[in-house]
Amino acid sequence: MVVEVTSVPNDEEALFGAVDALLEQVAQDPLPSPAERKRLREAAGLSQDQVAKALQTRRESIGNWESGRSEPRPPKRAAYARLLEGLAVRFPAPDAAPAPAAVPEAFTRSAPPSVPTPAAEAPATPAAAVRPAASTTGPSASSRRPEAKKAAKRPVATAAADGRFENGPLAVVDVDDDGQVVAFCVGGLVLDVPAKTLPALVDWTLTEAKLGQARLHRHGKDADPVLVLTSAALERYGLPAELTPEERRAGRLPAGHKVVKQIARAGQQLTQRGFGAWTRVYREPEGSRRRCVQLCIPAWGALPVDEWDNKNDPQLPTMHGADLARFLGTYADRVMTPRGTTAVTGLELMTALRPPTRAEKDEATGEFRQAFNDDALTRLYDVVECEVPDEHPILKGKFARHHMRTPAEMLMEEPYNWCRPLTDDECMQPYLVAIDVNMAFAAAANGLTVGLNGPTRLTGNPKFDPALPGSWLVDLSHVDLSRVQVAGRTVDAHRLPSPFTPTGERPEGPAWYATPTVAYAVELGFDVAPIEAYVRTQTGRYLDPWYKRLRDAYVTTMADLGVTTDMSGQEFLDAMARSKRVDPALSLVLKAIKATAKGGIGKLRQRNRGQVPYYEPWPALERTTWRPDIRAAVLASVRVSMHRKMMKTAAAADVYPVAIGTDAIVYPSPGPSPLDFLPHTADGKPAPGTFRLGVSPGMVKHQGTQTVLWAEQQFEEHGGVFNIANLIKTDQTAGEGE
Repeated sequence: MVVEVTSVPNDEEALFGAVDALLEQVAQDPLPSPAERKRLREAAGLSQDQVAKALQTRRESIGNWESGRSEPRPPKRAAYARLLEGLAVRFPAPDAAPAPAAVPEAFTRSAPPSVPTPAAEAPATPAAAVRPAASTTGPSASSRRPEAKKAAKRPVATAAADGRFENGPLAVVDVDDDGQVVAFCVGGLVLDVPAKTLPALVDWTLTEAKLGQARLHRHGKDADPVLVLTSAALERYGLPAELTPEERRAGRLPAGHKVVKQIARAGQQLTQRGFGAWTRVYREPEGSRRRCVQLCIPAWGALPVDEWDNKNDPQLPTMHGADLARFLGTYADRVMTPRGTTAVTGLELMTALRPPTRAEKDEATGEFRQAFNDDALTRLYDVVECEVPDEHPILKGKFARHHMRTPAEMLMEEPYNWCRPLTDDECMQPYLVAIDVNMAFAAAANGLTVGLNGPTRLTGNPKFDPALPGSWLVDLSHVDLSRVQVAGRTVDAHRLPSPFTPTGERPEGPAWYATPTVAYAVELGFDVAPIEAYVRTQTGRYLDPWYKRLRDAYVTTMADLGVTTDMSGQEFLDAMARSKRVDPALSLVLKAIKATAKGGIGKLRQRNRGQVPYYEPWPALERTTWRPDIRAAVLASVRVSMHRKMMKTAAAADVYPVAIGTDAIVYPSPGPSPLDFLPHTADGKPAPGTFRLGVSPGMVKHQGTQTVLWAEQQFEEHGGVFNIANLIKTDQTAGEGE
């Protein structure tokens, strides 16, 4: 009998050989869990440097293997497994019986290192339930195995409800020790990236990575996936480690750069901003589905130190990819996926929560068409001369060159910048204590009624209506604080700033004010007689969801740092002191949240930053969210709210501020703590209407303490009294104007 032997094609032989090699590798090189690896090394008294030297690798690699951030590859994997096997025989786990002749159970392949056993998995959330948004430790163990990917799904509500984004909103793209491009995602998940070019990386993100974030409003849009490119990733994909001075000034790579050409050849497109620190690369939409990827390049200045980092001790330049993913992923989960600077993201958050348009079905045709939402900013409107900055095109030819507009020509609603000399009695106090209003700009937006449509001019001495947001030309120079009764008492007006000017000086004649400022004059009991006004007749609480989103993000992050809303005064102060040492990454998240609130309000009146000549339109003017009247209303509310509490504090305890810088207030005090001067009732509670210590937006925290002698020395060195409010800081990294 003749037996035919059918030859296996060469490509099949190669595949079979690769599979056999893989099976052999799995059988020969099992590894225990990352935590067990570290235990074994420490039990043997070995340092990471010693193990790295024996395996001819870097100490950082050993640390990554022990934390689960990466896995060793052949041939080092076999040697590492041999070392751990030998150590496991000599140093068995405390609850395990010695087994000198067998491989310990920790080395079995029943589950990948980062995946819990079925028994541990059954009653609880999967392994990645170490939710980055609530964790105060480092990232959880990770793996690039499919099983680990499944276990690492984030317990974020949007991710759980939408499988399109199961791997989170963003990823940090890096190159590991073995030269493999990897993507660190939130929750400790690490993905292998097969893309060899940047266009291929974009396509991989759009088709396989499952990155992105579900819309925050049912009429809104899903957030584009964000890829953060490390320095190693820049080199791998042919991008420069840093921009040249010319490229920095332009904010982008030149059109002739090879990567820009690659993008064009691949059929992808860039926005008009080009390829810069924050770049959008996109393909034409498929129906209603966007196909866009945002690239964030920290090495080019995408994450400014004054917004995202600690300028006195920068952490981001040396932060591991997994930690950076946790940091930005936590911010994305609590606020939104970053869209650029914190200011840009703050503005984008407004429109994400109040989308201008929606799809509406035409009953006659059955087709859907675009419709406007009544509670949103939907279109560009005419601007008002008094509300715009000096360089606005509408002011061209209105004033002589270098003319400084007066309060009667310009709406000057700005934060406080005020100080005064100390009285003789105040000089006898030993301390000056600075308190700081939490999230002052966000708190002022809470419940604030703003205009949603264009301005209507009122002339002929219109009657003031506090329900109409806008700008009023009115004389408030007659308001005398010494005539105001607060809880049946009068106050010393000379030791308080005026509520109507940023400098705290009493106004001298007619001036433009936002509605909250004029309403406060009425609240104090004075008559007001506007000369004219520009008001908005369609109104709403446009900023309410924006405030609530940022409030929840702030309070949740503070709770992770150990500061909660149910603490008493001293408990709160002690917890705040401890919070700075709890988790540096979460402290950066907190700073970014505060910068988002402040920057978002500032963006409502973004000025010309040199993009175009004076009196020429700049890009921000094309946004429906360029609304200087809304910014003015928020800042007026900040100032009025602070003044109201200063008045009640003065009436309750006869204590007065000596300096105010934005939202920091300095008081003379007999002791170094805010509790030494803030008024309390007989039962120990804060006096009604006064400043109150606490974590919620609008409440205050301790900013710092100095002696009165220190202040006198400062005044002597500078030749007179000046604003010391923001020099009194216990934490020098704290930002001004939260």
